[in-house]
Amino acid sequence: MSEFLHYLIAFAVVLGVLIVVHEYGHFKVARLCGVKVLRFSVGFGRPIWQRRFGADQTEWAIGLFPLGGYVKMLDEREAPVAEEELHRAFNRQSVWRRIAIVAAGPLANLLLAVLIYWGVFWHGTDELRPVLGAPPAASAAAAAGFQEGERVMRVGDENVQTWEDLRWVLLQRAADLPSVRLEVINQRDEVTVRELDLTAIRAAGWEGDAFERLGLGFYRPTVPPVIGKVVSGGIAERAGLQVGDRIVQIDESGVDTWPQVVRIIRESAGQTLRLLVQRGEQRLQVVAIPEWHEEKGKRFGRIGVAVRDAGIPRDQLTTRVSYPVHVALGKAVRETWEKSAFSLVMLGKMITGEVSWRNLSGPVTIADYAGQSAKLGLEYYLKFMALVSISLGVLNLLPIPILDGGHLMYYVVEIAKGGPVSEKTMEIGQQIGMALLLMLMAFAFYNDINRLVSG
Repeated sequence: MSEFLHYLIAFAVVLGVLIVVHEYGHFKVARLCGVKVLRFSVGFGRPIWQRRFGADQTEWAIGLFPLGGYVKMLDEREAPVAEEELHRAFNRQSVWRRIAIVAAGPLANLLLAVLIYWGVFWHGTDELRPVLGAPPAASAAAAAGFQEGERVMRVGDENVQTWEDLRWVLLQRAADLPSVRLEVINQRDEVTVRELDLTAIRAAGWEGDAFERLGLGFYRPTVPPVIGKVVSGGIAERAGLQVGDRIVQIDESGVDTWPQVVRIIRESAGQTLRLLVQRGEQRLQVVAIPEWHEEKGKRFGRIGVAVRDAGIPRDQLTTRVSYPVHVALGKAVRETWEKSAFSLVMLGKMITGEVSWRNLSGPVTIADYAGQSAKLGLEYYLKFMALVSISLGVLNLLPIPILDGGHLMYYVVEIAKGGPVSEKTMEIGQQIGMALLLMLMAFAFYNDINRLVSG
């Protein structure tokens, strides 16, 4: 239950912040344009909380269904407006003011992403260096000749410092190019340029982990099966295991690395295990029964031990990335712009069939990622929030009736024809827009359920 609450709270905070920012964009610009705002609601349906504030006695409310929000403005199309307040009605504003008010919501989300990235880039984060593990046989990475321990320095003409940089630049290149050149340096400081075939990413409609399809994995040094910590009062301590013990065999299986130990213990909850350990000059046999442990809905065994530090210098695998304040701002703007453009490219490829619709994610997947990023730390959680904020901003700018972009489309037509779009046209557009939105939501929910079922 505590795990579920963690994910639920992480999701609720992201969703709440993004909805409030989006609607506040509409609200603020409407007020600047002299439009009277009647209600500011986070969520839809019957209000579970509401209060009135300000000179206009705007009603602030939280709705029963939290997936969205709205700002209700004075408008003659919805209700009669007093003569003295006609100049404050939304429908009486110039088309340019209406464009500004409607566009302010999505733009507020994009601005939030810029501000988040700016703060994170300025503060700095500890990131994984783009050091490669041994590629699987028959993969694109193996065919290109990549070797274990090589560090990627450049992708095409772009420098990469971190594993995240490498992933992002390769995804961008894969959208347009069949292959790309990567400059790598090995542990002997020898520089090599390798040509990586990117078609494996597109072959299955961009489904799954792109790096896994290419055969690119992070370098994981061999970690010997030596115990570095024993949990007080745990199974291992009661069985007699000690810090410094090297596990050489479990039952009849010899073990050479710590991941082997972890795999066997996780798969053996409730079963009696006989561990042969090396302690100094002695070899001892220890009996332990892993206890059941549940995490993220999965149950596995554990005995309460942790691995000893492998002794590899931290700076070989990680690096601290931070930028001066002005450079961080420029990078934040670029990051937001590139991710916005990439989102549009992927949506376009979904329409043409090049990208599978199974890549669409709904609230369940977003909640899962929110919880995972929150566990990794504040910087990762904030960057996840920025990414979702970009997605929300881009989605709302699409020219689909019922979304902000649909209203903007009507206003562009109004400018072109010299008069507003007819009520009948708008009504038909609303119906089409609702159908499209429901279809997208259905795909997203289906994908969420399918991921839960398939794991």
